[in-house]
Amino acid sequence: QVQLAESGGGLVQTGGSLRLSCATSGFTLDYYAIGWFRQVPGKEREGLSCISGSDGSTSTDDSVKDRFSISTDNAKRTVYLQMNNLKVEDTDVYYCAAARPGYPNLISVCSSWYLGNLEYWGQGTPVNVSS
Repeated sequence: QVQLAESGGGLVQTGGSLRLSCATSGFTLDYYAIGWFRQVPGKEREGLSCISGSDGSTSTDDSVKDRFSISTDNAKRTVYLQMNNLKVEDTDVYYCAAARPGYPNLISVCSSWYLGNLEYWGQGTPVNVSS
């Protein structure tokens, strides 16, 4: 079955970097889009960056695009989120999700309105940025 597993979160100081990994299994990554999201309890899940498994095209939210970047290694079936110059407000639980073939476009996959269409999620990895 489809599975996603995040790793790489942890405690980091302001200005530091982390690389999150999303290991996938049970589906052909080439046909899906993968997105990174984050969520503080009690708030809506926020889309950060999404990538097409077929051509590697990306869409990253303006709020983080100068610090976060997404990439994929299809051979390893893994999608990464590189986060640089981390800020205290980046403290959150970070999730990856897979969009089935037929998704409209990457901007949509990363949008809040599309959240209900994302069937496959990882368990999340916590990121804690200290000042």
